[in-house]
Amino acid sequence: MYTNLFRQPYQAAPPPSKSLPPLDLQPPKPALSHSNSPHKKLSITGSSSLGLAATSNLHSSRASSRWSLQGMTALVTGGTRGIGHAIVEELAGLGATVHTCARNEAELSRCLKSWEDGEESFRVTGSVCDVSSGPHREKLVDTVSSLFNGKLNILVNNVGTNIRKSIIDFTAEEFSTLVTTNFESVFHLCQLAYPLLKASGSGSIVFTSSVSGFVSLKSMSVQGATKGAINQLTKNLACEWAKDNIRSNAVAPWYIKTTMVEQVLSNKEYLEEVYDRTPLRRLGDPAEVSSLVAFLCLPASSYITGQIICVDGGMSVNGFYPSHD
Repeated sequence: MYTNLFRQPYQAAPPPSKSLPPLDLQPPKPALSHSNSPHKKLSITGSSSLGLAATSNLHSSRASSRWSLQGMTALVTGGTRGIGHAIVEELAGLGATVHTCARNEAELSRCLKSWEDGEESFRVTGSVCDVSSGPHREKLVDTVSSLFNGKLNILVNNVGTNIRKSIIDFTAEEFSTLVTTNFESVFHLCQLAYPLLKASGSGSIVFTSSVSGFVSLKSMSVQGATKGAINQLTKNLACEWAKDNIRSNAVAPWYIKTTMVEQVLSNKEYLEEVYDRTPLRRLGDPAEVSSLVAFLCLPASSYITGQIICVDGGMSVNGFYPSHD
């Protein structure tokens, strides 16, 4: 069953204007006074200092708008845990109005209450939704369209799962589960959200991929294949939808401290092997992923599209660099 959980009715603000007024770099003409000296020294007395201050303020205003999501709308799937939770807070903290979804209604309700009652008082609404279901996805985007008046600036396809098995041990059902949840869902959500992203005038899609889409990881063959597909979709959308001013990028994390990896990393020997393969010799934090996601949604990154950026402590570029000499 699909349920909407809204804390307050929201009238979405329009996205910021694409263009700023032209910057006049010509200072005001100074008033000149002549001294009695035969050399006729000139002193500037007029309003040049005021002109410089005005120019400085305009520069400051321009800079702040490049690093703000104020007035923008966002949909983040899987926003109640781990990386998704951090992304919701990162985008909302930069001024965006966010809608998120999760399968667990009680968990979603707790998060919404926390966001509403917290010091920041984030503007976040939510829906109970299983993105592996086509009808649920359609209902989710209908809800977002209604909330945000048919416009969406940011789509973060964050939901993903994994089943750790060797290739020969996968059942057809398990294979289908991974492909449906990790790839089919994000492909369909992009299709559904396209009219909203286009209508916003400035759209940004960010996928949560994985380093498993770049390198081989033990017992992650099918998950890696779905992430590789996401990486290629990221590039295709960047080219195909550029004409509509929609950008497409992805982030590819390594081991991040979330509940999803707690069990496998509880093995101390395995954890030490993870550290040995990671030049920074530590796990990542969800906020270290969400900060990159937010950057890719900001006006400051408006010329970046079609990129898959690893957030992995250097793991994916580490050929053979032993910790012992």
